[in-house]
Amino acid sequence: MTVKPYNTRSSKKEEVREMFDSIAPRYDLLNHALSFNVDRWWRRRVVGEVRRGAPAQILDMATGTGDLAIELARHIPGAHVTGVDLSDRMLAEARRKVAAQGLAERIELHQGDAEHPTAEACYDAATVAFGVRNFGDLHAGLCGLARAIKPGGKVVILEFSRPRSRLFRALFGFYFCRILPWVGGMVSHDRRAYDYLPASVGEFPSPEAFLAMMGRAGFADCRARSLSGGIAYIYIGVRR
Repeated sequence: MTVKPYNTRSSKKEEVREMFDSIAPRYDLLNHALSFNVDRWWRRRVVGEVRRGAPAQILDMATGTGDLAIELARHIPGAHVTGVDLSDRMLAEARRKVAAQGLAERIELHQGDAEHPTAEACYDAATVAFGVRNFGDLHAGLCGLARAIKPGGKVVILEFSRPRSRLFRALFGFYFCRILPWVGGMVSHDRRAYDYLPASVGEFPSPEAFLAMMGRAGFADCRARSLSGGIAYIYIGVRR
């Protein structure tokens, strides 16, 4: 399966925005159910990595419905989190959840994208959970993240990958490419996003290639950690 080609970066952004606007009301339900809640554990690993630096200002890019932003604010004392996303409807869901958690003073939410950071050299750390695949231009988005972080600050990226084991890759591929799009489309009434998910993962760079891209974008000491047999990876880098 391949991702439909885009003529420009802006056309990809618009299609991604439309897809996530469409599925926003059911996104959390499907996200947790289709991952069997493993995504919650993955996000906790991201929070643990970010927390080590005791950051005061955190940028959560592609924040979606705010799950990671909320976890960061809850578990890192005193941290202020800025969540940014392309989708208005995903941000509306995030605002509702932030208010329900009583975190409105610690989390602010804006519409935008990684190529145009809300501020430069302002954040102690930046995170992206399952969002770098959606950047209109991956290199430009990583460079934008680097510009947003103070020198010496950390970026922590959580993203899907392809399992290394041939057998596990085949089993996971059947679920990811056949079962997940069918269930996701049936529940959300819009199958595009759930066809796009496995297709975009299939075209995402290998861990080694992505680490090299991080290095070219301005990050040093780049490393990757495999999660759940290679279904996902955490990528970590330090702003030069």
